[in-house]
Amino acid sequence: MNIALISGASSGLGCEFVKLLSQEGSLDAIWCIARSQPKLLAMKKSLTMPLQLFFLDLTDKNSIDSIQTALNKEKPNIKCLINAAGIGKIGSYNDISLSDCSTIVDLNCRAAMLLTQAALPFMHPHSHILQICSTAAFQPLPYFNIYAASKVFLYYYSRALQIELTTRHISVTAVCPYWIKDTNFIDTAQKTADNTYIKRFIFASRCQKIAIKALHDAKRDHSVSTPGIICTIHHFIAKFIPFSIMMHGWNIVRKL
Repeated sequence: MNIALISGASSGLGCEFVKLLSQEGSLDAIWCIARSQPKLLAMKKSLTMPLQLFFLDLTDKNSIDSIQTALNKEKPNIKCLINAAGIGKIGSYNDISLSDCSTIVDLNCRAAMLLTQAALPFMHPHSHILQICSTAAFQPLPYFNIYAASKVFLYYYSRALQIELTTRHISVTAVCPYWIKDTNFIDTAQKTADNTYIKRFIFASRCQKIAIKALHDAKRDHSVSTPGIICTIHHFIAKFIPFSIMMHGWNIVRKL
């Protein structure tokens, strides 16, 4: 049984990946992981592709065990793994609760890494892993610092894993978009004691455009996908300009 395994599947970018992959005709089923039972059930009714639903909070350390148990039982061929679940919070160090700090690291780093490790024994040549990182992985971002640091972890993990999996002919793509306007990510990120450090989210892109470009790049075994002109430029200049200068630039941009 050929499947895709997608976290954060109930909304935003994860949901868009489910829709796109359901149209390709190369899969027998899509395994969808998300907390929202109503959204997953509604999506299942709207698609003809068989969906296996896992109503899980990946910040719960037992959630990966549930996925691993299902994998060991069904023994599917995972053609595509997409870690799309993620969260961020805007604010200074004292505007973000300890609970939120833990959630960001648990979901963006630990859960993505463990789900990847659990899936790899069920992946074969010409399979693809897409880690939804962020253009935030390219530099430190004051007042969005925990999120950016968590994406650095996922970015470096992805780049190194790509090399390790070369002999298995499994590609790993770090997908690094800029702001996305048609998700609840920004609304969630603003729910802190003081979210005024980032004034506007100009040049934000849309889920469908990002998902299409990310899948295109993954199928061509690109190690990094920058789906948009802003993140492409950011990726390029971050290779040459020191972080101290980049952070000064960020302090200007976030106040616009």
